[in-house]
Amino acid sequence: MAELAKLVEELSQLSVLEAADLVKMLEEKWGVSAAAPVAAVAAGPAAAAAVEEVEEKTEFNVIIKNAGPKKIEVIKVIRQLTSLGLVEAKNMAETANAKVLEAVTKEVANDAKAKLEAAGAEVGLE
Repeated sequence: MAELAKLVEELSQLSVLEAADLVKMLEEKWGVSAAAPVAAVAAGPAAAAAVEEVEEKTEFNVIIKNAGPKKIEVIKVIRQLTSLGLVEAKNMAETANAKVLEAVTKEVANDAKAKLEAAGAEVGLE
């Protein structure tokens, strides 16, 4: 084990060019290629990171699908959640798939969704 530690210490003192030359020499000596395994290893974490990004969404849009029968209550909630005036909030409530909030955290989006649904709106999160 001490010999391996000594070898690691010696290899860590190599310059980048010397390390590249060492790789070429080992490839020729053993008849292998270091490029394929390195590419496979590099692709693995990148693909896993892409999957994690999809699973762990951090920004959400709150969208009104339908204002429902209590449009006035929905308009009041829209005004509470945003800085919109009465006319803008009314137009938003009457527009299908209107974005009430954009790029908010999951907690804010869920809170807004709960308030809008309590007022009678049909709401979705993207």
